[in-house]
Amino acid sequence: MELRQIRIHGSSIGYRTAGAGPVVVLIHGMAGSSETWEPVIPLLAQHCTIIAPDLLGHGSSAQPLGDYSLGSLASGVRDLIVALGHERATIVGQSLGGGVAMQFAYQFPERCERLVLVSSGGLGREVNTLLRALSLPGAEYLLSIGTAPRLRGAGNAVTTWLGKIGLRQAGLVEVMRSYGSLGTQESRKAFLHTLRAVVDVGGQRVSARDRLYLTQDMPTLIVWGERDPIIPITHGYAAHEAMPGSVFRVYQGAGHYPHCHSPQQFADDLIDFIKTTQPAALTAEQLRERIMNGVPVATLVADGARIANEA
Repeated sequence: MELRQIRIHGSSIGYRTAGAGPVVVLIHGMAGSSETWEPVIPLLAQHCTIIAPDLLGHGSSAQPLGDYSLGSLASGVRDLIVALGHERATIVGQSLGGGVAMQFAYQFPERCERLVLVSSGGLGREVNTLLRALSLPGAEYLLSIGTAPRLRGAGNAVTTWLGKIGLRQAGLVEVMRSYGSLGTQESRKAFLHTLRAVVDVGGQRVSARDRLYLTQDMPTLIVWGERDPIIPITHGYAAHEAMPGSVFRVYQGAGHYPHCHSPQQFADDLIDFIKTTQPAALTAEQLRERIMNGVPVATLVADGARIANEA
């Protein structure tokens, strides 16, 4: 799981890689990094070639002023795969990474064998209130105060103390890790550029709902934490209904990071999914026909509540 660096389009990109076999790309969430996948990489690497990038503006990757849209981030993942000598992969995305994964499948269907969405963004308007607030003008100043070194140090100390008395939980660790990544002006700018590309004061402003029908031949696994406080699980239920043939797994007691809450379960589910499904093989002509003539196979229910209740 050694962190490596590669230079693409003049920017340094960090990534972790391990294992051998079918290629699986793990895409982290907002303010996260490839570190979020550390609990599952050793488990998955026994069966697959794992590539876990630090998205541009995150982790060890460069933080330039530039385009942090989902399309640009998806292109960056494609470029990394190509640079490492791989043609196709199963694309796994958590939170923001789920939006990037869906964008990747849409932009580069010939390179996407399977799609795995983990507490994914881009499937409904609702999102945590704090993220909506940080999309407002002036959030830069509040963020710089809130991530001052003394406060970050106190937060890390609390997390360490909770761990010592047995209360350390995967979700808290990941939240504090994300919080700690915003210690520089460059990292805060990159975070806000990324956030504002997908979230405004009303909630998530980017949605894949009108294009989910394009994935009808794409093997899709959806994983959600039962107690996700960031993106409601109703988005998962609704996406599952809108994607016939998709597999939906709910992790009891888990929050926004189900892969960290239950790494063995996640690894088992993902490996089984890969072994029991055939890679998608959608050609450019088939995609064209679907875009021109296809009708969405289902429409996402606005809040997903009815589906969740029936389940």
